[in-house]
Amino acid sequence: MRKKHSFAIIGGDARFTKLSEALERDGHSISAIETAENVILPLPFEWDDQIMRTLKPSQRIFAGRVRPLDIERAKAVNLHIRDYFAREELAVLNAVATVEGALEIAMRETAVTVWHSEVLVIGFGRLGKLLAHRLHAMGARVVVSARSYADKAWIAAYGYEAADSANLNTGLSAFDLIFNTVPADILGREQLAGINLNCLCIDLASKPGGIDINTASELGIRAIWALSLPGRVAPVTSSEIIKDTIYHMLDEEN
Repeated sequence: MRKKHSFAIIGGDARFTKLSEALERDGHSISAIETAENVILPLPFEWDDQIMRTLKPSQRIFAGRVRPLDIERAKAVNLHIRDYFAREELAVLNAVATVEGALEIAMRETAVTVWHSEVLVIGFGRLGKLLAHRLHAMGARVVVSARSYADKAWIAAYGYEAADSANLNTGLSAFDLIFNTVPADILGREQLAGINLNCLCIDLASKPGGIDINTASELGIRAIWALSLPGRVAPVTSSEIIKDTIYHMLDEEN
């Protein structure tokens, strides 16, 4: 039987409301920040002097997508922040919710089926892999771009067409849907100028993103920057993923 803990949950979106409910269902108590054994801070984490001054070295502090600078700032005042977003199990399962949200946007915002659509997925990390898999299963004609030769080999092995992310200046007019998963400057003015005006571009990358949204709008291209999809489309499932990840971290510490 799992040991019962007290938790304080500070801020966050709908995921964190559901997380509080899930922890209580499991028999844990939700406490004030001053008295909780464990403090869960939002995703992404942003430093707040008022909150950080309230925390004590004896507390376990969990936060998501913590910058190295903030890790060091916390250490300077004898606080240790554990980054649950850095855990592989959370990153993989979070990508599942992101993919479902992305597909929902694509189906809602276009007048054609995903089936038989020409689709480009930029990037072959966790999110790119899952997205390409789901799109292929739905009958899309999938091209995946990457930079490394190893990724391109895996793309071909999975039955997709491989493209080079460093050379996306030609051929973009063929696509009905473009998904970006890379948080770097990928689709700027030069690339966007070659995109079909009927194409929908969905940027799934965290800040700074990879699609120049303002230039896309100027050129008449539909582009959506879909940030924080797990919390928007699947807050219950996403809260369970965060909860289970924190349990894993507690188990490992014990």
